[in-house]
Amino acid sequence: MTVTSAARPTGSHRGRRQPGPRSGLPKDGPRWERPALAAVLVVATVLYSWGIGQAALHPFYGAAIRSMADSWRAFFFGGLDASGSISIDKLPGAFWPDAVSVWLFGPHTWAAALPQVVEGVLTVWLLHRIVRAWAGPFAALIAALTLTLTPVTVALNRATIPDTALTLLLVAAAGALQKAVRTGRLLPLITCGIWVGLAFQTKMLQAWLVLPVFAAVYQLAAPGTRLNRALRVLLAGAVALVVSCSWVLIAWATPAASRPYLDGTSNNNPFTLVFGYNGLSRFTSDSTAFGAVAGTAASRTTGNTGWDMLINHTVGPQIAWFLPLALLAAVLGFVWRAGQPRTDLPRAGFVLWGGWLAMHALVFSASNGNHAYYTAVIAPALAALAGGGLALFRSEYEAKCEPKPAATDEPAAEAAAAERAAGGRRHLALPAAIVLTTVWALVLDWPTRFVSWLLPVAVMLALCGVVGLWSRGPRTSPRLIQAALTAGIAATLVVPAGWAVSGLDPLYAGAATSPMAGPVGKSYYEHPHHAPRRRGLGRPNARDTALLDYLIAHRHGEKYLLATQAAYTAEPLLRAQSEPILVMGGFTGSTPFPTAQRLGSLVATHQLRYALLTTQRPTTPATTWVKSHCTQIRPAAYARHADGSFALYDCGNSQR
Repeated sequence: MTVTSAARPTGSHRGRRQPGPRSGLPKDGPRWERPALAAVLVVATVLYSWGIGQAALHPFYGAAIRSMADSWRAFFFGGLDASGSISIDKLPGAFWPDAVSVWLFGPHTWAAALPQVVEGVLTVWLLHRIVRAWAGPFAALIAALTLTLTPVTVALNRATIPDTALTLLLVAAAGALQKAVRTGRLLPLITCGIWVGLAFQTKMLQAWLVLPVFAAVYQLAAPGTRLNRALRVLLAGAVALVVSCSWVLIAWATPAASRPYLDGTSNNNPFTLVFGYNGLSRFTSDSTAFGAVAGTAASRTTGNTGWDMLINHTVGPQIAWFLPLALLAAVLGFVWRAGQPRTDLPRAGFVLWGGWLAMHALVFSASNGNHAYYTAVIAPALAALAGGGLALFRSEYEAKCEPKPAATDEPAAEAAAAERAAGGRRHLALPAAIVLTTVWALVLDWPTRFVSWLLPVAVMLALCGVVGLWSRGPRTSPRLIQAALTAGIAATLVVPAGWAVSGLDPLYAGAATSPMAGPVGKSYYEHPHHAPRRRGLGRPNARDTALLDYLIAHRHGEKYLLATQAAYTAEPLLRAQSEPILVMGGFTGSTPFPTAQRLGSLVATHQLRYALLTTQRPTTPATTWVKSHCTQIRPAAYARHADGSFALYDCGNSQR
């Protein structure tokens, strides 16, 4: 064959181009590329930052962010309160940018949420660069726009939850891997390992899900001998392991008295926090795996699990709009390039993003429950496959439909016929992909009919696109074909865009603990057990203000303002003011901290006087000690409108 469609689906082999001095885009790129990318980034910035002053701060992590901004001990170890008595139940890396922002700009809600917005926009920009190097400017623009308009991404990027930083760092790792495969250099592969290690600091073991895929892609497509590639993969894996475990090793080597107690563990061991509480307990019925606090696995079960998790009525509308297109692109991108050399870069890209999607889908389906926002990490893979797939299908379509010169001899005619036969009906993949994606959008939206007014728009755009592409002839204007392609792509984006924009309304953005877009988010918001508690930093309600006023007025040099039963009780107080608060029981209320003996010692040495207990968390030896040694205070003394959900105890006379 002379110039086959399989040889040019991505544009990555059309000559090496030198990047521009500032934007990183090639100087000879299409004229529309820069303004189009700028427009996408503006849309992403607006969507992610809209209403940032009233952003949905996660109550638990929001409290920790304010404490981390006021104390180096709390900052490094992820202390929940300013004294760093107990940590959060995650590694602190994801919250370091948020804490720095609050330290710089003050305890404002927008300051805590600003790094999430920046991380989200950076992910869009970085994905554009990566996909462009793999599949060209057209694919890069589609990928960036698809990621920007993914509903769960819009809802998540205004919330203080680790998944935004996790996604950014893993996308950076994918870019470094792609460069390592393309250039054959070792440094980009080492950089990939570093990015994965940093991603581990944000959400621990989930960052490692891409490692088998990265290793397979490098072994499959990188230049060099098989042994050389294997040794390099092992070296990069070792780098990823060292960077991943750096904080854990530091915490393990630090004396227990010099750091916070690690929440979620029964033994104050950082390895238990990572591999038990946030590891095996999510996949087995053993809630005490590796010393994890009992009951944590059951407390996190959400029901979003099983093989159909990505397309159920809760998760599907958040993430799965381009799932059929992504699967089609991954399969055809691999099959159509089966005859290419081992180092074929376009095929490696489909393996990379397809493997990313498959690995996460497999692990999520095997876990004992996932929040919908967990799936935000697969949004870049879906977006890249959508962009790369449409670019592949477009190139096949153009190769099939462009006029061929008449053969002058019989051998040339036979060669032309063989080339057309090899192409088969590949040119039909483009209109088929548009129809498939549009129909799938109708399927996802149909149960709720949330944006039903957009469904006819999507159908009409799809019809215009498919008819225009199908009816192409030798005399058809190229502008008409371009308009048909634009209409078809718009048809695939309009319905998810409606869901994404809905997340700008707090009513359709889910709870602060589980950001989701659309009516699914509204249902979660209205559920009696999913109270949103959208209280920002420095914004206590009347009840919390009265309690803080009472405690501060009656404080006489004690180290701790009070002790609380579980983080649930301490969160609003910590977000309102950065004070040392002894959080008994940690996030779940079941962590064995502090012991009853330790609590009594703090009271005896006048480091603690008051304790706040609630009926909404389990009883522990520490809370039993409070009830038996301390005096309950009349609610009228510290609460204007007592609702009976909590009780304040005075332990000042317990040792007399």
